[in-house]
Amino acid sequence: MSKIIWLASYPKSGNTWMRAFLHNLLRNPSESYDINKITDFSTSDSSINWYHAQTKKPWDQWTPLDVARMRRGTQLAICAWRRDDTFVKTHNASILFLGYPLIYPDLTAGAIYIVRNPLDVCISLAHHYGCDLDRAIDIMSDETTGSNTNDKLVYEVHKGWSTHVDSWTGQQRPGLAVLRYEDMLKNPIKSFGGLVSFMGLNPPRQRLERAIERSSFKALRDQEDQKGFKEKSPHAQKFFREGRAGQWRDVLTPTQVDKVVSLHKEQMQRFGYWPLT
Repeated sequence: MSKIIWLASYPKSGNTWMRAFLHNLLRNPSESYDINKITDFSTSDSSINWYHAQTKKPWDQWTPLDVARMRRGTQLAICAWRRDDTFVKTHNASILFLGYPLIYPDLTAGAIYIVRNPLDVCISLAHHYGCDLDRAIDIMSDETTGSNTNDKLVYEVHKGWSTHVDSWTGQQRPGLAVLRYEDMLKNPIKSFGGLVSFMGLNPPRQRLERAIERSSFKALRDQEDQKGFKEKSPHAQKFFREGRAGQWRDVLTPTQVDKVVSLHKEQMQRFGYWPLT
């Protein structure tokens, strides 16, 4: 049976960028892969269509426990979707919820986890959710943080930023690759090339460079400008807004910086975000 390769991250940490890169690398299209078609090649563990197949009850009558009980069936169906292992986007923490795993280890072939400096994540979250920075910082420390079920997606369980990061990276996992968003920006050949090698692939250098270029932030933003992006939040003007690292230095107040650090210092230190530089 095929299994799942998770593309995991806390929201607004580079998950869509990683999906775009993998699509451009593995599909090797003649032009940049259409960002509105990346679900043709990968899927999301929250896509409601996987859950509709398991029940006749309307989605607006599903309880959180109903969804929790259907997650294994969803992940089994995803495993049967293709002959090869399947890339699956998730923003869920890797924890138990209502007594059921959000991520089933026995159905997992591996995972790519992207971590981003929470000082920058809170800025992107504020734009994504249409809230102010203080509210975004609070969301990132709230252990009840997640999303609600709607007609397109079932609820997700994000937890706080530190809990999310630790749930995926805090213990040994077979087949886990962890990438820092900042390294992906600063040295994409080393970061993406190292990932590709980790996956056991050896594409020609030209193909790797082409995939990196076609999934660059500029390329993705140009696509969104031309034809929109269906995953854009209704609260945000753009999905691909700025994408640079270190924007917190220009945006956050000293008080806001201190609060983020006080809440997430342990995980920030693990990944080189503390001490501040």
